[in-house]
Amino acid sequence: MKQIKAFIHPHRINLVTEALRNSGLCDISTGTRCYNLTVSTVQRLFTGTDQAQQRYSVDLAEPVVAESKLELICEDDLADQIAALIADAGKPGPGWVFTTEIQSALKII
Repeated sequence: MKQIKAFIHPHRINLVTEALRNSGLCDISTGTRCYNLTVSTVQRLFTGTDQAQQRYSVDLAEPVVAESKLELICEDDLADQIAALIADAGKPGPGWVFTTEIQSALKII
């Protein structure tokens, strides 16, 4: 199994989740071949040139920008296709898609 983690512009995340839902590659509702799709809002330390997107985090004492972080687990044979789908649906906009190997997984019942 593989874990895919993507950092996407918040205005594009709905297009990414819609593309995943409509692709037929990943049936999130039944949990087959894709598992644990989560989306959360995260703060990235500000490194871009568009200062209109930044705000100052009092907690971090740094300028930050908001990003959406999408994570999912999938079968090995789907990882490249799903990563490419996420990257394509996230355009145009800055972001990253990472794929990592899962060494082991234990389902808690």
